[in-house]
Amino acid sequence: MKQEKIIAVVGLGLIGGSMAAALRGFEDYTVVGVVRRQETAEYAMSHGVCDRVTLEPMEVLPKADIVYLCMNPRGIVEYLAKYRGAFKPGALVTDVGGVKTAIMEGAKVLPETVDFIGCHPMAGTEFSGIEHSFPTMFQRAHFILTPGEKSTEEHMDLMRRISAHIGCSDVVVTTPERHDAIIAYTSQVMHIIAVAVCDDEDLFQCRGFEGGSFRDCTRVAALDVDLWTQLFSMNAPALTKVIERLEDNLHAYKEAVQSGDTKMLAEKLAWSANRKRQMNLPGPGQIML
Repeated sequence: MKQEKIIAVVGLGLIGGSMAAALRGFEDYTVVGVVRRQETAEYAMSHGVCDRVTLEPMEVLPKADIVYLCMNPRGIVEYLAKYRGAFKPGALVTDVGGVKTAIMEGAKVLPETVDFIGCHPMAGTEFSGIEHSFPTMFQRAHFILTPGEKSTEEHMDLMRRISAHIGCSDVVVTTPERHDAIIAYTSQVMHIIAVAVCDDEDLFQCRGFEGGSFRDCTRVAALDVDLWTQLFSMNAPALTKVIERLEDNLHAYKEAVQSGDTKMLAEKLAWSANRKRQMNLPGPGQIML
């Protein structure tokens, strides 16, 4: 009898639920959700989020060929420490965390028989909870990988196949440190901008005047406070540097507006707009940073 191949998805919130649903049908794997609450288990099964679900990690971790850890960053580190001896020898353990240096450091507790590859699929919404999960969340998203020193090419290829199955646009392979430095700019400071805009004392006087640009800018401000507190604090040095650069850039625009020199302002706007257009140019299917 052929042995069952299992992907365990630990934590079925917004990202974990979406990942489990997206992974269904991947090659010949069975997707098993691992949750803490009976209500989550019932929702997962009634909505087809995974093939099976359990409230007992030890029922599935020793059998799972792939384990996806889908909690908040500190939760991932704590889970690795708690269950470090429970993973199947030869298994691939991965995650969805938005910071990588701290998580890769936490993964050092795993035995040498277990391969850990950090993963950050660049997708999400301003909502939380399994009820907001959906299987197409990762369509056209970047799939960032931070392999460990001993990660195998076999497991890297497995992660590339997972990326293709869930619909990601490319695979980006980088170091944890570079990931965190870049994410501070491409994700975290964008959330800082959104919440800072919502701190304006005139915010509630603006009802009826919101345009698409305001809605786009502030969409992510309705964030998961616990999650983003962890993401910001666990990447504080890199995020602080990015905020300081943003402050300098805002000051430069403030001076350009105040000066009354429309030619200078137009030149600055044109330079910035061109940089955005260059950023949007199509790139290769796989990127090494």
